[in-house]
Amino acid sequence: MDFATPLIPATLIKRYKRFLADCRLADGRELTAHCANPGSMMGLAEPGTKIWLEPNDDPKKKLKYGWRLIEHQGGHFTGVDTSVPNRALKAALMARSLPELAAYETVRPEVKYGENSRIDFLLTQDGLPDCYVEVKSVTLSRQAGLAEFPDSVTARGTKHLGELAAMARAGHRAVMLYLVQRTDCSRFALAADIDPAYAAAFETAQAQGVERLVYGTHISPESVKIADAFDI
Repeated sequence: MDFATPLIPATLIKRYKRFLADCRLADGRELTAHCANPGSMMGLAEPGTKIWLEPNDDPKKKLKYGWRLIEHQGGHFTGVDTSVPNRALKAALMARSLPELAAYETVRPEVKYGENSRIDFLLTQDGLPDCYVEVKSVTLSRQAGLAEFPDSVTARGTKHLGELAAMARAGHRAVMLYLVQRTDCSRFALAADIDPAYAAAFETAQAQGVERLVYGTHISPESVKIADAFDI
């Protein structure tokens, strides 16, 4: 997934009201950018952090910049836009570049299922069971090299696991795919201390047939692309 507009560097002043971030450009100008991340962003929103913004000239958008990346020491990046995983995964699924899911030709996003829910992707192919794929953006890292999910209590995420488990019990494939939007991590774990209910729901779902996939990303100010799978 390529960014539509070249990103520009800035410094974070503060993030507030979840979706707003005051920033300072290299020339000293200060502006407010849209933060497309409703989560806690634990460890990612410290004042003074180097970030990357995407400008836009869309007359329908009140804010003319969107916060897309954080740059860490050593040239590593974290992607903070929670819409990116779905866009990047859709491209990968269409290209059939994920070995575990490459057998499926038809990719349908945002399909209604379960109890008033929508699955991120429904994959279908003649002769194969339908495959329900839920994707989560992973940005938390509290130990060097270790990515964790979630970064706050997520009742919605727990509900999604229950819905996936129901699909698995019905004879379909059900996949929970964690996309690690950090280039400085090579391992993954559930943050059970942050949300014990989610961790317990995952163990139950896995026992009922829900598959887990964890993929990394290649991130730069030009693009975010799915990288190799993590060993799990």
